[in-house]
Amino acid sequence: MKKKLIYELKSLYRDSLRVYAYAFGEGEDSVCIVGALRGNEVQQMYICSLLIERLKTYEENNYITKGKKIVVIPCVNTYSMNQAKRFWPQDDTDINRMFPGYYAGETTQRIAESIFDAVKNFPYGIQFTSFYIPGQFSTHIRMMKTGLEDIENSKLFGLPYVIVRAPRPYDTTTLNYNWQIWNCKAYSLYTKACDFIDKPSAKEACRSVLRFLNEKEITTLPIPGGFHSEVIEEDRMLSIKSKTAGFMERLVKVNDEVHKGEVFAKIYDPYEHTVIEELTAPCNGIVFFVHAKDIVYAHTSVVKLKINNV
Repeated sequence: MKKKLIYELKSLYRDSLRVYAYAFGEGEDSVCIVGALRGNEVQQMYICSLLIERLKTYEENNYITKGKKIVVIPCVNTYSMNQAKRFWPQDDTDINRMFPGYYAGETTQRIAESIFDAVKNFPYGIQFTSFYIPGQFSTHIRMMKTGLEDIENSKLFGLPYVIVRAPRPYDTTTLNYNWQIWNCKAYSLYTKACDFIDKPSAKEACRSVLRFLNEKEITTLPIPGGFHSEVIEEDRMLSIKSKTAGFMERLVKVNDEVHKGEVFAKIYDPYEHTVIEELTAPCNGIVFFVHAKDIVYAHTSVVKLKINNV
């Protein structure tokens, strides 16, 4: 293993921001794995730490294919991580909305430019990332339809679902989108957690990446198990939104099967603790996403359902 400083930003009042990359194997750049770009992505950094631990063992036992190199960047935004803030503390900007970056721009643009310069030439890129709504997902691969998306290889992770969606204008400044534009086959991997560690889904994500590396012959140790991934267009998911605001009681978990008419959440008046709304399943399906906060606002996606075909 080789640890390399790939970016440093000096600070007047705090220690410098330092971004490290961990390289395993020797030879051509084969795959780059990026963790926390945001300061609350604790789970995403934790998964990278699991991978670094495993890849050390792979290297010691010669399980990395000769002539292949794997690079892991566990955390980019340590400034925000240290202050428990999701975005850049000084101006509340999102590094994952600044790619490909600009060397003479604002701070987060310069960070993004330096990171992208280090990762843009890899043939495969994997990013552990999080959703803009706080909540728990069924662990899955998510891809944007740029015309360069790599759906078939995304199945090699062996996760239950591959979600494909059309990019929105603001997506054009994400790492995933720009990786694709630079001819990198890019995959975003979502798990059940963000600002806390969920060990079962973290281990599932770690194993899925190791499975992908083996399937692409970057490593030589087979990883048993896995699923035949179902490819789903995101607009085929059913999003059930709240009509009112208040305290929310969740009655279902991710991956639960629900039936038409089943109550999956209750919203209570925050002053009187009376039920002001019950959210019910409009059809049979599998819970793919559940909103995580105990207070929910009106017109918020509380649950996303994968609709059953039968």
